[in-house]
Amino acid sequence: MLDKVIVGSEEWCAFPELGIPTIKARVDSGAKTSALHAINIAPFQKDGDNWVKFDINPIQNNSKTIIHCQARLVDKRVVKSSSGYREQRYVIKTGIKVGETNWEVEVTLTNRDSMGFRMLLGREAMSGRILVDPEQKYLLGQPTQEKLKEYYNNSNEEKKGLRIGLLASNPELYSNRRIMEAGEMRGHEMHFLNLKYCYMKLDAHTPEIHYRGGRILNDFDAVIPRIRPSMTFYGCAITRHFEALKVYSLNSSSAITQSRDKLFSLQLLLNSGVDIPTTGFANSPLDTNDLIQMVGGPPLIVKLLEGTQGKGVVLAETKKAAESVINAFKSLNANILVQEFIKEANGKDLRLFVIDGKVVAAIQREALPGEFRANIHLGGTASVIKPTAEEKRIAIKAAKAMNLKVAGVDIIRSTKGPLLLEVNSSPGLEGIEGATSKDIAGEMIRAIEKSFKL
Repeated sequence: MLDKVIVGSEEWCAFPELGIPTIKARVDSGAKTSALHAINIAPFQKDGDNWVKFDINPIQNNSKTIIHCQARLVDKRVVKSSSGYREQRYVIKTGIKVGETNWEVEVTLTNRDSMGFRMLLGREAMSGRILVDPEQKYLLGQPTQEKLKEYYNNSNEEKKGLRIGLLASNPELYSNRRIMEAGEMRGHEMHFLNLKYCYMKLDAHTPEIHYRGGRILNDFDAVIPRIRPSMTFYGCAITRHFEALKVYSLNSSSAITQSRDKLFSLQLLLNSGVDIPTTGFANSPLDTNDLIQMVGGPPLIVKLLEGTQGKGVVLAETKKAAESVINAFKSLNANILVQEFIKEANGKDLRLFVIDGKVVAAIQREALPGEFRANIHLGGTASVIKPTAEEKRIAIKAAKAMNLKVAGVDIIRSTKGPLLLEVNSSPGLEGIEGATSKDIAGEMIRAIEKSFKL
């Protein structure tokens, strides 16, 4: 026990083999594995062995300082994050230095932008070497700001930032936190604007947008709409008013409106030459029989036009079940789509994230055993995939057809080739950032900067 190093709950450590002279770590005996912040992760071959290269911003809230790293790949495993999300991570083994002590540790690579520490030291890495005093911090010392600048050669140049508003409903949502942090890290003045607290003045001479308490919001350079389905009408009205005030909107109000209309969006996609699963739409219950046959018969999918992603969706496995579901919805005057069921997809779909006409990340999502899956994603695990050229083409074409700068494009693989399921104008970031370790939120901010030629 006397040979063990006593540390606090927070300490500074180093990874000499990775070229990281110092990094702040959370020492957590409750976590089994250690995790290191990493973005732009890419596996490659070196001398016949599997390696991985990645980038790291070693200092929290500083995206300008980047270290390019590479290490031998020792494993690839599914890890459950503190938020309960399961993600597949690359695992490396490298030397760590804590105080004056050096040893080798296994570390998983993941995007920790939303966390308070770039490094998490888990109990497997500490075993036999470290004792933790949870009431203490930095028992082994910490670098001064001058020392950090010396280590990382930081630039003192200040970049002129923009005033950006995030139009959304929940500031604690992972995606919203990440976008706020990404904007701040790139030197912008970020403001979370709860849509429910916004209201507008329609006037030919002095149009205004007000916020709870009477604050006027006319002085923004750009807004990022993240509108949940139940707020589509009001959220798009607020976004439209910002646009009338010449405020740049990352996704326009008209693009969001049409993306939320399932029937209209599918018609737009088809007119642009994008293939979808065979889909039927009818108003009269008298046409139910022909509607079922139109999409190839059972099993088939019944979707509410007004339903949110993953909700208002029913799998009808027999003709009788299909008739019952369709007629039940019709009796409630609910508009529905009937769609062929793609059996060969086997519970998997692809999410391609498109920003400014480019696919910046892609994952395959797979349902957990026994989970219902109806041509849509309901949960399960996510893993990195390399989309085909055709799948990229479809995703880019779909985003362009919907006039969306930012879009989550869902694609399913079938015997007929890739088919487009849905285009989401407010795609979540947690799953795709967690699986790919890419800075998607940063890419969204960069798209705004590009429009201002920053």
